[in-house]
Amino acid sequence: MRRSMLVAVWLLSVAVFLAACGASGQKNEASETTDTAKKEKTEQLRVTLWSQPITEQTNLLAEKEKGFFKEKGLDVTLIPGAGGGDAIKNILSGQADIAFTDPGSLLFALDKGEKLKVIYNIYPQNVFNVVSLKEKQITKPEDLKGKKIGVYSLSSGTWQNLLVLLHQAGLSENDVTIVETGLLNFAPLMQGQVDATAATDTGLVMAKEKGLGDVNVIEVKNYLNIPSDVFVVTEKTYNEKKELLQKFLEAYRNSAQWMIDHPEEAASLAVKYAIDGKDEKRNLQIIQLRNASSVSPLTEEKGLGTLDGNVLQQAADTYKQLGLIKNDINMAEVVTNELLPKQ
Repeated sequence: MRRSMLVAVWLLSVAVFLAACGASGQKNEASETTDTAKKEKTEQLRVTLWSQPITEQTNLLAEKEKGFFKEKGLDVTLIPGAGGGDAIKNILSGQADIAFTDPGSLLFALDKGEKLKVIYNIYPQNVFNVVSLKEKQITKPEDLKGKKIGVYSLSSGTWQNLLVLLHQAGLSENDVTIVETGLLNFAPLMQGQVDATAATDTGLVMAKEKGLGDVNVIEVKNYLNIPSDVFVVTEKTYNEKKELLQKFLEAYRNSAQWMIDHPEEAASLAVKYAIDGKDEKRNLQIIQLRNASSVSPLTEEKGLGTLDGNVLQQAADTYKQLGLIKNDINMAEVVTNELLPKQ
């Protein structure tokens, strides 16, 4: 009898011990699950591009491979666009949080009274140019007087920057003949239908691949170095999502630095993710051009993405003088470096 009771007590002790272990294990598992969920929790952010996904944006497109934004707890959705104005419309309508857009589209929206903030300088270098065949001997803006010049369209960045260039030389559109050529703007140049064409650095690369001969290139940045693209948000988004925007900008800066440091890897990934990325050799050329346009003396000093409010004020003043916008715009109220990662 005594032996039976001892066995019963021992069995009961074992049962209690095992139950305790099980409860402890469940508690630990629950704790681990909670910790994992916290780690895996991501916040949604929508970025509207000015274009379809193209090679120069590979640092954004390769997120699945590189995870720059995931590392900051962000799940970024990219929304393709059809121009900088389209990107601005997407943030104004609430379809996106951040616009990847150009200063011209920004200024047009501000001129209409929209409340916006510029939070990051994507490409501080002006990538627009005016290209002419060598035999035309057009080497400076003054040489464009009386000439026939092609632009993509009369609402494009090529047209806006041509006017800026002419303005810096004391000329206006009345001193030249402007011809809308469409996206294939180098064909009329090669065929002699225009004396020069307004384009971009990457457009020039593609034209040379298609047989463009020796040319003279006037770079707009040497006359007024307006940024080519910036990140823009509405004032509402800026005020309500500062912490989220800070995380995004830190991740974007890391991605931009990666593309600067590893252009060959980026060129290879562009084959997979960019609609124009089939040729890896050309991808590398485009990426190297964009890397060069991502830096400036100011970004070298203060970090990638740093905005120069004075330059953007010059842009606003020039657009007003050209009649592109009607109102004076105080860019000090629009431009901010507050959300940029600290050096």
